Amino acid sequence: MPKAELHLHLDGSLRPATALELARERRLDDTPSDVEAMRRRLVAPRRCADQAELLEAFDLPVALLQDATALARASAEMIEDVAGDGTVYVEVRWAPSLHRQEGLSLAEGIAAVVEAGTEAAAARGIHVRFIAVALRTHAPAVATQVARAALEFRDAGLTGFDIAGVERDAPDPRVFSEAVAVARAGGLGISCHAGEWGGSAQVWQALQIEPWRIAHGAPAADDPALMQELAERDVTLDLCPTSNLQIGVGSDDEGAPLPRLLRFGVPVTINTDDRTVSDLTLVRELEGAVEWLGLSASEVAHAMRRAYAAAFLQHDEELRAELQHGFESWLAEHPAPARPG
Repeated sequence: MPKAELHLHLDGSLRPATALELARERRLDDTPSDVEAMRRRLVAPRRCADQAELLEAFDLPVALLQDATALARASAEMIEDVAGDGTVYVEVRWAPSLHRQEGLSLAEGIAAVVEAGTEAAAARGIHVRFIAVALRTHAPAVATQVARAALEFRDAGLTGFDIAGVERDAPDPRVFSEAVAVARAGGLGISCHAGEWGGSAQVWQALQIEPWRIAHGAPAADDPALMQELAERDVTLDLCPTSNLQIGVGSDDEGAPLPRLLRFGVPVTINTDDRTVSDLTLVRELEGAVEWLGLSASEVAHAMRRAYAAAFLQHDEELRAELQHGFESWLAEHPAPARPG
Protein backbone atom coordinates (compact mmCIF):
# COMPACT_ATOMS: atom_id res chain seq x y z
CA MET A 1 0.00 0.00 0.00
CA PRO A 2 1.35 3.49 -0.80
CA LYS A 3 1.19 4.89 2.70
CA ALA A 4 1.12 8.33 4.29
CA GLU A 5 2.23 9.03 7.86
CA LEU A 6 1.38 12.31 9.55
CA HIS A 7 2.57 11.85 13.16
CA LEU A 8 6.25 10.98 13.41
CA HIS A 9 8.88 12.52 15.67
CA LEU A 10 12.47 12.96 14.50
CA ASP A 11 14.15 12.56 17.90
CA GLY A 12 11.99 9.55 18.73
CA SER A 13 13.14 7.74 15.59
CA LEU A 14 16.94 7.96 15.80
CA ARG A 15 18.62 4.77 14.64
CA PRO A 16 20.39 3.01 17.54
CA ALA A 17 23.51 2.47 15.42
CA THR A 18 23.64 6.18 14.61
CA ALA A 19 23.04 7.09 18.24
CA LEU A 20 25.98 4.91 19.26
CA GLU A 21 28.27 6.56 16.71
CA LEU A 22 27.21 10.03 17.79
CA ALA A 23 27.67 9.17 21.47
CA ARG A 24 31.19 7.86 20.82
CA GLU A 25 32.12 10.87 18.70
CA ARG A 26 30.96 13.19 21.46
CA ARG A 27 32.51 11.00 24.17
CA LEU A 28 29.21 11.04 25.99
CA ASP A 29 29.35 9.84 29.57
CA ASP A 30 27.90 6.38 30.07
CA THR A 31 27.92 5.54 26.34
CA PRO A 32 26.42 2.04 25.82
CA SER A 33 28.87 -0.67 24.81
CA ASP A 34 27.17 -1.75 21.58
CA VAL A 35 24.17 -1.18 19.33
CA GLU A 36 21.89 -3.54 21.24
CA ALA A 37 22.69 -1.82 24.50
CA MET A 38 21.98 1.53 22.84
CA ARG A 39 18.70 0.22 21.49
CA ARG A 40 17.66 -0.69 25.04
CA ARG A 41 18.44 2.87 26.11
CA LEU A 42 16.34 4.39 23.34
CA VAL A 43 13.26 2.14 23.45
CA ALA A 44 10.72 3.09 26.11
CA PRO A 45 9.10 0.40 28.29
CA ARG A 46 6.12 -1.38 26.80
CA ARG A 47 4.14 -0.04 29.75
CA CYS A 48 5.18 3.31 31.20
CA ALA A 49 3.78 4.88 34.32
CA ASP A 50 2.57 7.87 32.32
CA GLN A 51 3.39 10.24 29.48
CA ALA A 52 6.24 11.82 31.44
CA GLU A 53 8.06 8.48 31.75
CA LEU A 54 7.70 7.83 28.02
CA LEU A 55 9.19 11.24 27.24
CA GLU A 56 12.29 10.38 29.30
CA ALA A 57 13.30 8.15 26.35
CA PHE A 58 13.87 11.36 24.35
CA ASP A 59 16.55 12.72 26.68
CA LEU A 60 19.45 10.85 25.07
CA PRO A 61 18.48 11.51 21.41
CA VAL A 62 18.03 15.20 22.16
CA ALA A 63 21.46 15.31 23.83
CA LEU A 64 23.00 13.74 20.73
CA LEU A 65 21.26 16.00 18.20
CA GLN A 66 22.83 19.32 19.10
CA ASP A 67 24.61 20.25 15.87
CA ALA A 68 23.59 20.65 12.25
CA THR A 69 25.49 17.58 11.08
CA ALA A 70 23.76 15.26 13.54
CA LEU A 71 20.33 16.73 12.83
CA ALA A 72 20.83 16.42 9.09
CA ARG A 73 21.93 12.81 9.40
CA ALA A 74 18.96 11.91 11.61
CA SER A 75 16.56 13.57 9.18
CA ALA A 76 17.96 11.83 6.11
CA GLU A 77 18.06 8.42 7.78
CA MET A 78 14.48 8.76 9.00
CA ILE A 79 13.35 9.38 5.44
CA GLU A 80 15.24 6.29 4.26
CA ASP A 81 13.58 4.22 6.98
CA VAL A 82 10.02 5.33 6.26
CA ALA A 83 10.54 4.85 2.54
CA GLY A 84 11.42 1.25 3.32
CA ASP A 85 7.92 0.87 4.75
CA GLY A 86 6.37 1.75 1.41
CA THR A 87 5.53 5.22 2.71
CA VAL A 88 5.25 7.75 -0.11
CA TYR A 89 4.35 10.81 1.99
CA VAL A 90 5.52 11.63 5.50
CA GLU A 91 5.34 14.59 7.86
CA VAL A 92 8.32 14.86 10.21
CA ARG A 93 7.97 16.87 13.40
CA TRP A 94 10.48 17.99 16.01
CA ALA A 95 11.05 20.80 18.52
CA PRO A 96 13.77 23.16 17.18
CA SER A 97 14.11 24.87 20.58
CA LEU A 98 15.50 21.65 22.10
CA HIS A 99 18.54 21.65 19.83
CA ARG A 100 20.26 24.88 20.86
CA GLN A 101 22.37 23.63 23.78
CA GLU A 102 25.63 24.02 21.84
CA GLY A 103 24.84 27.34 20.19
CA LEU A 104 22.79 26.28 17.18
CA SER A 105 20.22 28.91 16.24
CA LEU A 106 16.60 28.05 15.52
CA ALA A 107 17.13 28.84 11.83
CA GLU A 108 20.30 26.74 11.60
CA GLY A 109 18.63 23.74 13.22
CA ILE A 110 15.53 24.00 11.06
CA ALA A 111 17.60 24.34 7.90
CA ALA A 112 19.60 21.20 8.73
CA VAL A 113 16.51 19.06 9.21
CA VAL A 114 14.51 20.44 6.28
CA GLU A 115 17.28 20.46 3.71
CA ALA A 116 18.61 16.97 4.51
CA GLY A 117 15.15 15.44 4.74
CA THR A 118 14.01 17.00 1.49
CA GLU A 119 17.13 15.81 -0.33
CA ALA A 120 16.72 12.28 1.03
CA ALA A 121 13.05 12.20 0.02
CA ALA A 122 13.89 13.26 -3.52
CA ALA A 123 16.54 10.53 -3.73
CA ARG A 124 13.99 7.95 -2.60
CA GLY A 125 11.20 9.23 -4.83
CA ILE A 126 8.89 10.11 -1.95
CA HIS A 127 7.53 13.36 -0.50
CA VAL A 128 8.10 14.97 2.89
CA ARG A 129 6.78 17.97 4.78
CA PHE A 130 7.88 19.24 8.19
CA ILE A 131 6.12 20.37 11.37
CA ALA A 132 7.84 22.64 13.91
CA VAL A 133 6.91 21.80 17.49
CA ALA A 134 6.70 24.30 20.35
CA LEU A 135 6.89 22.78 23.83
CA ARG A 136 4.19 23.33 26.44
CA THR A 137 6.81 23.51 29.17
CA HIS A 138 8.73 26.36 27.52
CA ALA A 139 7.73 29.99 27.82
CA PRO A 140 5.05 31.26 25.42
CA ALA A 141 7.61 33.69 24.01
CA VAL A 142 9.79 30.76 22.93
CA ALA A 143 6.84 29.21 21.13
CA THR A 144 6.33 32.48 19.25
CA GLN A 145 10.02 32.51 18.30
CA VAL A 146 9.68 28.96 16.95
CA ALA A 147 6.60 29.93 14.95
CA ARG A 148 8.36 32.93 13.40
CA ALA A 149 11.46 30.90 12.58
CA ALA A 150 9.33 28.16 11.04
CA LEU A 151 7.65 30.61 8.69
CA GLU A 152 11.01 31.38 7.10
CA PHE A 153 11.02 27.78 5.80
CA ARG A 154 7.42 27.50 4.66
CA ASP A 155 8.35 27.52 1.00
CA ALA A 156 11.07 24.94 1.68
CA GLY A 157 8.53 22.43 2.97
CA LEU A 158 7.85 23.32 6.61
CA THR A 159 4.07 23.52 6.51
CA GLY A 160 2.87 22.79 10.07
CA PHE A 161 3.10 24.07 13.65
CA ASP A 162 2.40 21.93 16.70
CA ILE A 163 2.12 22.24 20.48
CA ALA A 164 3.48 19.22 22.37
CA GLY A 165 5.13 18.15 25.62
CA VAL A 166 4.18 17.04 29.11
CA GLU A 167 0.48 17.85 29.40
CA ARG A 168 0.45 17.32 33.16
CA ASP A 169 2.88 20.21 33.65
CA ALA A 170 1.24 22.59 31.16
CA PRO A 171 -2.30 21.47 30.41
CA ASP A 172 -3.75 24.54 28.67
CA PRO A 173 -2.50 25.21 25.11
CA ARG A 174 -4.32 28.55 25.02
CA VAL A 175 -1.32 30.21 26.68
CA PHE A 176 0.38 29.79 23.30
CA SER A 177 -2.33 31.67 21.44
CA GLU A 178 0.12 34.27 20.10
CA ALA A 179 2.40 31.61 18.61
CA VAL A 180 -0.56 29.80 17.09
CA ALA A 181 -1.87 33.06 15.62
CA VAL A 182 1.54 33.82 14.07
CA ALA A 183 1.76 30.34 12.56
CA ARG A 184 -1.81 30.42 11.29
CA ALA A 185 -1.45 33.87 9.74
CA GLY A 186 1.66 32.66 7.96
CA GLY A 187 -0.18 29.75 6.41
CA LEU A 188 1.03 26.87 8.60
CA GLY A 189 -1.30 24.02 9.45
CA ILE A 190 -2.08 23.88 13.16
CA SER A 191 -1.75 20.74 15.26
CA CYS A 192 -1.88 20.20 19.02
CA HIS A 193 -0.90 17.17 21.09
CA ALA A 194 -3.66 16.23 23.51
CA GLY A 195 -5.01 13.28 25.45
CA GLU A 196 -1.81 11.58 26.56
CA TRP A 197 -2.74 12.75 30.06
CA GLY A 198 -5.95 14.10 31.52
CA GLY A 199 -8.48 12.22 29.42
CA SER A 200 -11.00 13.78 27.09
CA ALA A 201 -10.83 17.12 28.95
CA GLN A 202 -7.43 17.69 27.36
CA VAL A 203 -8.84 17.13 23.89
CA TRP A 204 -11.57 19.67 24.61
CA GLN A 205 -8.83 22.09 25.69
CA ALA A 206 -6.97 21.55 22.44
CA LEU A 207 -10.05 22.41 20.44
CA GLN A 208 -9.96 25.89 21.96
CA ILE A 209 -7.02 26.85 19.71
CA GLU A 210 -8.93 25.62 16.63
CA PRO A 211 -6.38 23.11 15.33
CA TRP A 212 -6.68 21.45 11.94
CA ARG A 213 -5.52 18.21 13.54
CA ILE A 214 -4.98 16.80 17.03
CA ALA A 215 -1.98 14.57 17.69
CA HIS A 216 -3.30 11.57 19.66
CA GLY A 217 -6.71 12.49 21.14
CA ALA A 218 -7.53 8.84 21.86
CA PRO A 219 -9.58 9.55 25.06
CA ALA A 220 -12.21 11.20 22.85
CA ALA A 221 -13.52 7.68 22.30
CA ASP A 222 -14.94 7.77 25.83
CA ASP A 223 -16.84 11.02 25.29
CA PRO A 224 -19.72 10.85 22.76
CA ALA A 225 -20.23 14.61 22.81
CA LEU A 226 -16.57 15.16 21.99
CA MET A 227 -16.64 12.61 19.19
CA GLN A 228 -19.64 14.42 17.72
CA GLU A 229 -17.80 17.75 18.00
CA LEU A 230 -14.72 16.39 16.25
CA ALA A 231 -16.79 14.86 13.48
CA GLU A 232 -18.80 18.05 12.94
CA ARG A 233 -15.69 20.26 12.93
CA ASP A 234 -13.85 17.76 10.70
CA VAL A 235 -10.84 17.78 13.04
CA THR A 236 -8.57 14.82 12.37
CA LEU A 237 -7.04 12.77 15.18
CA ASP A 238 -3.56 11.50 14.29
CA LEU A 239 -3.73 8.33 16.39
CA CYS A 240 -0.75 6.26 17.53
CA PRO A 241 -2.18 3.09 19.15
CA THR A 242 1.10 1.49 20.25
CA SER A 243 2.53 4.69 21.71
CA ASN A 244 -0.71 5.33 23.58
CA LEU A 245 -0.65 1.81 25.00
CA GLN A 246 2.82 2.50 26.34
CA ILE A 247 1.41 5.24 28.56
CA GLY A 248 -1.73 3.32 29.51
CA VAL A 249 -4.23 4.96 27.16
CA GLY A 250 -6.54 2.54 25.38
CA SER A 251 -6.25 -1.22 24.99
CA ASP A 252 -4.96 -3.84 22.56
CA ASP A 253 -8.33 -5.25 21.52
CA GLU A 254 -11.47 -4.19 19.65
CA GLY A 255 -12.41 -1.94 22.57
CA ALA A 256 -9.43 0.30 21.77
CA PRO A 257 -10.06 3.96 20.86
CA LEU A 258 -9.07 3.60 17.19
CA PRO A 259 -11.91 1.31 16.03
CA ARG A 260 -14.49 3.11 18.16
CA LEU A 261 -13.52 6.55 16.87
CA LEU A 262 -13.33 5.41 13.27
CA ARG A 263 -16.71 3.68 13.38
CA PHE A 264 -18.34 6.69 15.04
CA GLY A 265 -17.25 8.83 12.11
CA VAL A 266 -14.39 10.80 13.69
CA PRO A 267 -11.67 11.54 11.11
CA VAL A 268 -8.61 9.50 12.12
CA THR A 269 -5.21 8.55 10.77
CA ILE A 270 -2.90 5.74 11.95
CA ASN A 271 0.72 6.52 12.81
CA THR A 272 3.73 5.26 14.73
CA ASP A 273 4.60 8.44 16.69
CA ASP A 274 8.20 7.26 17.28
CA ARG A 275 9.83 4.45 15.33
CA THR A 276 12.60 3.86 17.87
CA VAL A 277 11.01 4.86 21.17
CA SER A 278 8.09 2.54 20.39
CA ASP A 279 10.25 -0.03 18.50
CA LEU A 280 7.83 0.13 15.60
CA THR A 281 7.29 0.53 11.87
CA LEU A 282 4.16 1.79 10.17
CA VAL A 283 3.65 -1.63 8.57
CA ARG A 284 3.63 -3.27 12.01
CA GLU A 285 1.31 -0.60 13.39
CA LEU A 286 -1.17 -1.27 10.60
CA GLU A 287 -0.85 -5.03 11.07
CA GLY A 288 -1.63 -4.57 14.75
CA ALA A 289 -4.68 -2.49 13.93
CA VAL A 290 -6.04 -5.44 11.96
CA GLU A 291 -4.85 -8.36 14.09
CA TRP A 292 -5.44 -6.92 17.56
CA LEU A 293 -7.88 -4.03 17.19
CA GLY A 294 -10.10 -5.74 14.65
CA LEU A 295 -10.00 -3.22 11.83
CA SER A 296 -10.98 -4.52 8.41
CA ALA A 297 -8.76 -3.93 5.39
CA SER A 298 -11.29 -1.43 4.10
CA GLU A 299 -11.18 0.47 7.42
CA VAL A 300 -7.40 0.67 7.22
CA ALA A 301 -7.76 2.02 3.69
CA HIS A 302 -10.32 4.55 4.94
CA ALA A 303 -7.88 5.85 7.58
CA MET A 304 -5.10 6.02 5.01
CA ARG A 305 -7.36 7.94 2.64
CA ARG A 306 -7.95 10.42 5.46
CA ALA A 307 -4.20 10.88 5.88
CA TYR A 308 -3.90 12.17 2.33
CA ALA A 309 -6.90 14.45 2.80
CA ALA A 310 -5.63 15.87 6.11
CA ALA A 311 -1.96 16.27 5.14
CA PHE A 312 -0.48 19.74 5.53
CA LEU A 313 -0.29 20.19 1.77
CA GLN A 314 -2.37 23.35 1.79
CA HIS A 315 0.27 25.04 -0.39
CA ASP A 316 0.51 22.19 -2.88
CA GLU A 317 -2.94 20.88 -3.67
CA GLU A 318 -1.62 19.55 -6.96
CA LEU A 319 0.65 17.14 -5.07
CA ARG A 320 -2.22 16.13 -2.79
CA ALA A 321 -4.36 15.29 -5.80
CA GLU A 322 -1.49 13.31 -7.35
CA LEU A 323 -0.97 11.30 -4.17
CA GLN A 324 -4.68 10.67 -3.76
CA HIS A 325 -4.94 9.49 -7.35
CA GLY A 326 -2.04 7.12 -6.83
CA PHE A 327 -3.62 5.70 -3.70
CA GLU A 328 -7.03 5.22 -5.28
CA SER A 329 -5.45 3.59 -8.32
CA TRP A 330 -3.62 1.16 -6.06
CA LEU A 331 -6.85 0.36 -4.19
CA ALA A 332 -8.64 -0.32 -7.46
CA GLU A 333 -5.98 -2.89 -8.33
CA HIS A 334 -5.91 -4.38 -4.81
CA PRO A 335 -9.52 -4.56 -3.55
CA ALA A 336 -9.83 -5.09 0.20
CA PRO A 337 -10.62 -8.72 1.04
CA ALA A 338 -13.77 -9.52 2.93
CA ARG A 339 -13.21 -9.80 6.67
CA PRO A 340 -13.29 -13.46 7.82
CA GLY A 341 -16.58 -14.41 9.42
